[in-house]
Amino acid sequence: MTENKNTSERVSLVYALAPLRKYMLEFVLLVVCLFLAFRAPGFFTRDNLLLVLLNVSMQGVIAFGMTMVIISGEIDLSVGSAVAFGGCITAWMTGLLAAHGLPLVCAIPAAVLASLAVGFAIGCATGFLRTRFNVPTFIATLAWMTVLKGASELITNGFPLTPFPQWYSFLGSGYVFGIPFPAIIFLAVFCVIQILMSFTAFGRSIYAVGGNAEAARISGIKVGRVKILVMGTVALLTAFSGVMQSAQIMSGSATTGQGWELDVISAVIIGGTSLMGGAGTVWGTFIGVVFLGVLLNGMTLMNISEYWQHVVRGALILAAVLINLAPSRKK
Repeated sequence: MTENKNTSERVSLVYALAPLRKYMLEFVLLVVCLFLAFRAPGFFTRDNLLLVLLNVSMQGVIAFGMTMVIISGEIDLSVGSAVAFGGCITAWMTGLLAAHGLPLVCAIPAAVLASLAVGFAIGCATGFLRTRFNVPTFIATLAWMTVLKGASELITNGFPLTPFPQWYSFLGSGYVFGIPFPAIIFLAVFCVIQILMSFTAFGRSIYAVGGNAEAARISGIKVGRVKILVMGTVALLTAFSGVMQSAQIMSGSATTGQGWELDVISAVIIGGTSLMGGAGTVWGTFIGVVFLGVLLNGMTLMNISEYWQHVVRGALILAAVLINLAPSRKK
């Protein structure tokens, strides 16, 4: 009788803690925000919160695409170099078209479209190498990381390209009704990817491919096409982030985006996406991106050393991985 009672109490405790475990990151984010509101001067102000959104928006756009990639069982290490490459291609194309007499109001949209097309093509090429020749995306994107960095330096010849008019800065630092334009893009991309992953057959296919590619193939899912499209999507979003970055600094520079791949993957992992594939949510990545942005902003306001910021970020990644692995180890 006593044993049954203890079992019943344990079951009740598990059910009681289930919501807390499910929304653990949201709870931790709330606690951190409350702590910083009292300890970090100026943290809980409208301007600072909008600054946090602005700071995380460009990496966040890439993180949503990276979530799709990691859920499918792949990874992309080239996004940092691809951000710089996207900005450099946009600046170079703008200057080239303007030099041939095309007005900037037409040259810039054409250059942006060219940058997005090239980015998408590179991502699809990575997916093709994975599906056709079985080249791991870890290796392929590691190669692209070096190639794109070198290509950016060749395009710019080591100096930033500055062909943009002043109105172009709106894409990277403009405001709409008091909200930074990149933050609006960040929220819009979140909504689109959330709908895609939660309510479409393609989203379900991504989860199936990441969970068990062979079972997905047997069930009729075109695994190769799914992998090519997810790699193309993250590359497209990366190129667009590079365009916004070039608008923010008003130049195409080969030095931008350095280390972004680690920040993006960190946000995705902290958001609960499994590196093994097949599990994760876009909402979790959203919280992970905001959590990292809030944490880094708060530590900066508290004058915490940048070195300690790196230590804290690394510890968070390790903790997130251990938490994600706990359920599978228990099974």
